Amino acid sequence: MISKESILSKTHYGLGIYSHILRLYYPDEIVLRLVGRDCGLCRNPFNANRETLHIFIVKENVLGNTLDNEFARHEDSENAIPVGDVLNFAELHYKQQGEELLQILNKELNLRIGEEKNFYPKRKAFVNPDKPLQRFGTTFSFFKAPVSNIKPHSETTLRKVYNAITGNYYKDRTEKLRAISDVAQARKFKAANFDYCTFSGVFTTRNDKALVKHSGLLCVDFDHLNSLETLFNSLLQDDYFDTQLLFRSPSGDGLKWIISIDTTQTTHGDFFAAVANYILQAYGIAVDKSGRDISRACFLPYDPQALINPKFLK
Repeated sequence: MISKESILSKTHYGLGIYSHILRLYYPDEIVLRLVGRDCGLCRNPFNANRETLHIFIVKENVLGNTLDNEFARHEDSENAIPVGDVLNFAELHYKQQGEELLQILNKELNLRIGEEKNFYPKRKAFVNPDKPLQRFGTTFSFFKAPVSNIKPHSETTLRKVYNAITGNYYKDRTEKLRAISDVAQARKFKAANFDYCTFSGVFTTRNDKALVKHSGLLCVDFDHLNSLETLFNSLLQDDYFDTQLLFRSPSGDGLKWIISIDTTQTTHGDFFAAVANYILQAYGIAVDKSGRDISRACFLPYDPQALINPKFLK
């Protein structure tokens, strides 16, 4: 059953709904910038597009502890619209209330609440249910540092990558990277010292045109997160995608989320676009667009808290 709580739980406290509606009015703009729990002032389509809309996250003081519910609210600095929550805001756009409004949001944001886990409405499933998500022996290319080296060193697997990043092999270089405060110097150090892999396939050289075989994997890259651990736990419980591998980025402020896709249904690029849209709607976060590239390089850090799908440990 669709409820306000189920809608908010899939839209990052409701921020995904605010973002969706605002993008309908301002499709070529970054409509929200979340810093901590505050988005600052945004353009208000219900106040002559003036930058008077203030969106922020509050905690509902019910239990008086960390288990209290959190949700997004808004106010207008010129009082052009009443103070309220995201459903009040959605009512202004959709001109609907109650159950009708919840049904519209569920459909418009592809939340699929109360339905089978089908990402594409016209397809039986995001990943073909009659085909294994990924064979345990599926491989992809591994490259030794520096990143300018585009010839693969070997083929590797998720289990081997997991063992490498949870062990001590990359510990020293990861700690050195995180101690560098200058952004340009940190980027240069990472490019020169970190091994990397192309999770989406095996290549003769790191170039989309040099793909030998697709791995059935997609690496989703989240950068500069304010609530990294919250997202980490949310991704592990995602209703649509089973995590294959999840770890923190070399810089320590981002995540690398490896999921399975079925490229017999559509192209790698189309899958990435659909997944990116889903994440934006469900979590209110824009992912790194470089994930569209099949030969996308992913640096391997030290992360002893990384998690892998248990099936790979059997």
